[in-house]
This record gives sequence, structure tokens and C-alpha cells, in this order.
Amino acid sequence: MNIRLTDTATLHPLVLPARADAVPSDVIRTYADVRNTSIRETTGRDDDVLTAEELLPVLYSSRASQKRQWYIEEFGEMVGCMAVDMLQDADADTAIGVIALLHAHSGRGIGTAALRHLESETRAAGARALLCWVEHRAGADDVLAAPTGFGTIPRDGAARFLERHGFVLEQIERASTLTWDGDSTSVLENALETAQSHARDYRVVQWMLPTPVEYVDGYAWMKSRMSTDVPDADLGIPEEIWDADRVRELERRQAAKGFALQVTAAQHITTGELCAFNELAIRRSDPSDVTHQYDTLVLADHRGHRLGMLVKAAGLLGWHEQHPQSPGVITYNAEENRPMLDINEAIGFTPIAYEGVWKKELT
Repeated sequence: MNIRLTDTATLHPLVLPARADAVPSDVIRTYADVRNTSIRETTGRDDDVLTAEELLPVLYSSRASQKRQWYIEEFGEMVGCMAVDMLQDADADTAIGVIALLHAHSGRGIGTAALRHLESETRAAGARALLCWVEHRAGADDVLAAPTGFGTIPRDGAARFLERHGFVLEQIERASTLTWDGDSTSVLENALETAQSHARDYRVVQWMLPTPVEYVDGYAWMKSRMSTDVPDADLGIPEEIWDADRVRELERRQAAKGFALQVTAAQHITTGELCAFNELAIRRSDPSDVTHQYDTLVLADHRGHRLGMLVKAAGLLGWHEQHPQSPGVITYNAEENRPMLDINEAIGFTPIAYEGVWKKELT
């Protein structure tokens, strides 16, 4: 059912094909174009841009998340996208939402009306908290400090909009990049050698998805700890339950999206336990594209052995041999996650942008 947002704008459910490997419809292609344009307008970068074929598999619900999408039209033209992910772990009462409105159509009440509908939908689905991640570009004179005590963002138009509608800034995430240059390999080799000297009870194991059978359970357990052991301020991210089936679902989605993903893990030699890991990914169709560093984690019981540096340095060195045309790597970390940021900075990552992580309690 279409919803009238303003006198000139309407909201429409995005209808997905029955199969994720179907040819994207014209509407989905336009949806992808509008999404990508909004990302470029907000960030000035292309690293999160996806083609319609890459985006389509990501839009479907999974065991982890029930998803819905809408698009916004004004004067018959698609001018915005809206989506919500209802996280299904724990009490399934946390939602992640996004409204992407092209800048030329902002300031006319469309975003406010769309947010009102998004909140109504998430409440009806049982959500008690709505979270959103927004990149804030430098330029505003006023700044907001995170309640964690780490980092600030400019109080730009997006921040003022969220504050006006009852959202609270909970955390700041840093986007960082590593650009490959003549010194990168030697820096990583030295870092790896130092890490290995502190981690003599561990070996490095590495694979490309799909995960070998002998590592599936260990990988699943480490993925589950990303929801409990990584700083999340007062966001209340639910604890995720991972098993072999959820790992295989992740792998199918990455393959359908057209991305290759490498996992580098530290294995305790005596017990065989996997206790730290790092993920790197790139689209298969473009070897000259930027690399994405996804999750990195050291299990709490194994910290203090330089395992974070071990898996990052080993992963990046092996990755660069396989993908020498990729110019660099982008990654995101909470500003209060100093142990991981210290590693990133030591091996050459530099900050390029900051995201505010916002939360609204739905009553």
C-alpha cells in the first residue's frame, strides 16, 4: 500500500523478486541508483556503492534479520530510500533503520514523515529501540561529544534532525583507510614478526569462504562474540547466536553479492581452538576496487598475546599478494576501541570520516 507523506511525496513498498538471483527489476535498479547517489552525497566516497545485482541479495530477510524496504517518490521521480532491519537474536526488539533522501529534496518535511512511518512499522513489529548509523561530514561549527568520552561529530543537519526527533548519540565510529605504498609491506612484515614473537603458542590459519568444515564451529563462536566483546556503548546490541548453518548462510550471501572474503585466524596450538580472526573482502568483478576489512576480534581469554596484530598483519600481507591491484583497505571501529585502533594506526591506517551511532527508545 502506498503512503502519502506530504502533498508532493509518497512512500512505496519495494517489491523483491521471488529469488535473490533474479534479474533486478527497473524499480530495483533505480532504488540502487538512488541509494548510491545518497551515499556519494553524504560521504563523498564510492566504497559502499553497490550495483543492483550486488544489492539485491542483501535486501532479503535472513535468520538474523527481518528486512523491509520502501522508496520515496516526489512528482513521479524516486528521490529516496528507506529500510529497516529487525534483528532476530535475543528478544528481537532492536531495529536498525535508514532513510536516504537526495539532498535536493530535503527540507520539505519528507524525511520527517518517512521517519514517522518507519517508527510506526518498527513498533508494530515489536521493536523497543531504533538504531541508525550516520556519517557526519566536517564543517559545522558546533560539535557533539559521544557519551563514551571518545570522539566528537559536527552538529550538522543530520545530527539536528535526529536530535529533534528524539534520537540520542550513543557512540562514534571512525572510518579509516590503509593506502598501499612502497612502505606498507615492510611495515606489515615487521609488525607480523613482532606479533609472532609474542604469540608462540599460536599458529595462523587462513581460508577463503566457504569455511573448511574443521573451522566452521570455531568461526561461528568467534562471530558470536562480536556482539558481546566489542564496545557498543549503550546501544544494547543483542547477543548473536551463531552456528554452522548461520555461517553457511553468510557465505551464500557473500557469494550472491559477488564478493570474495578471506578469514585469517589465530589457532591455539595445544587445544586447536580458534581464538582471533580478521576478515577482508572485495568484489570479484573488480580487482582494482577498494578492500573492505570487516570483523576483527580476539577472544577475551586470549588477549595479551598480540593476536590482533598477528591476524591483521598476516591477513593483509596474504591479501595484498592475491589482490595487488586493490589500492587500499577501509575499516570501521568504535572510537573507544583503543586496542584495535592502536593496531590500525601502527600498521598505517589513517582516519577519513566519523559516523554517529544514534538510538531512539520507542515507547
